[in-house]
Amino acid sequence: MAEIVMTTHPAPTVHDVLHAEPGQDRHFAVCALSGAYRTLAEARRFTATTLGEWGIHASVVSDATLVVSELVSNALRHAAPARTAAEGPAADVPCVAWLALAHEDSGVLCAVSDSSRTPPTLAPPAPCADSGRGLWIVDRISESWGWTPPDALGKTVWAQLPASGPAGE
Repeated sequence: MAEIVMTTHPAPTVHDVLHAEPGQDRHFAVCALSGAYRTLAEARRFTATTLGEWGIHASVVSDATLVVSELVSNALRHAAPARTAAEGPAADVPCVAWLALAHEDSGVLCAVSDSSRTPPTLAPPAPCADSGRGLWIVDRISESWGWTPPDALGKTVWAQLPASGPAGE
């Protein structure tokens, strides 16, 4: 059985987060994310479609889609340059982040890389705030989450979910 080292703090690399033994069933998919308005919907669709094709339980697909939505929202909010509708079509928007999905027998890894060097912070949101609950949602839904130490290219925030649904379905 593969050893997965998961913590809610920085990990040296995403490879260290999800490590499979040779011969183990593994899947990997990646999607470039632009700063366009439709990016969040595309990330959710990519996640649901990809995990569905891999045969992941529907409840895990639902949880992973929510986690990805929160991670991508944070990346777009903190790393993507602000854009307006007057700035042109979405096709002109460069890649501002990457979404990676990985699956092995023991779990599903959702990871979003962006150019921000600021580590994520799990801080209590203000009671009446319109935002600030994303990492709380990720923390509650995932088995564990963390980030790679920021470098010149930015950071990767990841979350690990179980591979099976409720009661091992």
